[in-house]
Amino acid sequence: MLTKQQKIKQVEDGIKEIKDSKVILFADFSGIPTAELRNLRLVLKEVGGKFKVIKKRLLKIALGKSGISSDPTEFESQVGTILLPKEIFSAAGSLYRFIKDLAKSKKDLKILGGVDILENKKITAEEFVKIAKLPSREMLLTQIAVMLTMPVKKLMLALNERSKLTNK
Repeated sequence: MLTKQQKIKQVEDGIKEIKDSKVILFADFSGIPTAELRNLRLVLKEVGGKFKVIKKRLLKIALGKSGISSDPTEFESQVGTILLPKEIFSAAGSLYRFIKDLAKSKKDLKILGGVDILENKKITAEEFVKIAKLPSREMLLTQIAVMLTMPVKKLMLALNERSKLTNK
């Protein structure tokens, strides 16, 4: 059992972490071994994120003091907090791939929901999955570049074929 001072320190640390974040996701991590949680932390570290376990009641207090109207006590399971310093798009894909890899080994990490702090908007689990399945920024830019250059390539091919016919 935590002492009152420890609880106050956890709330203060939670407020500091929340202020440094743009997106907060809540995840059910029950049944996930410590080694896999370490791997999750490594995946999140690559995108600048963090995974913290804070008691739901203390997290609710920290969120409230930060001006966020989200209630993690609405979830019945254990709640781990994923704190992202950038938009959700930056980490959603790699986090989703990690969850899929875990599912292959019969371990289940579930994103329960979250909050976009900048827009003060809730993120549902379904919205997270939709965002995570979007192609990366680089992939989208590549697709646009291909679409823009395709007419020019076809025109060049047609002119090349036309010149072959006239040279005969």
